[in-house]
Amino acid sequence: MTATTRTLSATALVLALGSALSMAAVSTAQAAAGDMEKCFGVSLKGKNDCAAGAGTTCAGTSKTDFQSNAWKLVPKGTCTTTESKTSSTGFGQIEAFKAKA
Repeated sequence: MTATTRTLSATALVLALGSALSMAAVSTAQAAAGDMEKCFGVSLKGKNDCAAGAGTTCAGTSKTDFQSNAWKLVPKGTCTTTESKTSSTGFGQIEAFKAKA
């Protein structure tokens, strides 16, 4: 086997593996989209799923526990029953909110 043949075989293997992983990620994301919802004010410091406003740029950037503009994906229908120490209701919210004093 020549060096060129080995390089092409390795490249083909890497591309096939990458393709398989991409398809799995898309399937997981689609399943999550249907079964999950964004819930604001329930994530712990540094455990938010992505940006929501000032002070967050993406996953893991929330500065405080229960930050009112940081969201976490939760099972659909559970957000408003999940504890939030900054929410006026005491539970997570479907949209960003102003934290209680």
